[in-house]
Amino acid sequence: MDIFGLLKEAAGKENVLLNEPMKNHTSFRTGGNADYFITPADTDSLIKVMKVIKASGMDCLIFGNGSNMLVSDRGIEGAVIHIGKNFSDIEIVKDGMIIGSGALLSAASAEALNNGLSGMEFASGIPGSFGGAVYMNAGAYGSEIKNIVKWVKVLDSNFEEQLFCGDELCLGYRSSVFQKGGYIILEGMVELSKGDKDDIGALMNELNAKRRQKQPLNFASAGSTFKRPEGCFAGKLIEDSGLKGITIGGAQVSEKHAGFIINTGDATTDDILALMEHCRNTVYKKFGVMLEPEVKFVGRA
Repeated sequence: MDIFGLLKEAAGKENVLLNEPMKNHTSFRTGGNADYFITPADTDSLIKVMKVIKASGMDCLIFGNGSNMLVSDRGIEGAVIHIGKNFSDIEIVKDGMIIGSGALLSAASAEALNNGLSGMEFASGIPGSFGGAVYMNAGAYGSEIKNIVKWVKVLDSNFEEQLFCGDELCLGYRSSVFQKGGYIILEGMVELSKGDKDDIGALMNELNAKRRQKQPLNFASAGSTFKRPEGCFAGKLIEDSGLKGITIGGAQVSEKHAGFIINTGDATTDDILALMEHCRNTVYKKFGVMLEPEVKFVGRA
């Protein structure tokens, strides 16, 4: 049986797509095709798929909501494993919630609100999945995932479940232990506190109003394009370099917030990469600061 047949046997034939356009799965709305796009139904299916991939020697990318990914115009070689709605269960527990890695942060925040649980207000407008948020320790408005997560369950490279707690998570600025361990995040527990629903909802509305006011949410993007340099802000450095509104192809430094590169409608990934590099070089020449991408580039060079 060929690799396609083995993957369909492991995941179910309806859960394996050939040459799937990745632009349909990323917030930038760019990128070529994935050789294989697989959506496992559950953990057992995921393990079966991973064993097939490991035996084949094929490259593999674990993929969530695609809100921090920049996919090559030449696509992705090998397999993309989509951890999405099949891993999106949310369970209310005594001290908070257990959240599946595929659950959207917006959905988890809404569930917290519905149950009068405070602590996830900052995450209500972040357009990513819980697994992706843990992977990069996502944050906004002075809070981040490390402030609330208690433990995370993963699948390790031997396809066994493993639990990470507290300091073992190594959560730092846009970093975690999972970025270098070959782990697949399955779920995690966040510790929240009881609060007044009206107060929780009011804070969420306030933060999301700020987001709408300051960020170009009507254009496709991956949020902040660059990490925050020590002691300053990437957006201000880019704006002070005279780059606000500059375009390459269909990519533009947002006129609303210079920390965002946006797809004005017909951008390619190469356009975005070229504009990112132009921003980095210009800022470095003017201020001596080399901006580090926050978005992750994946796929064929």
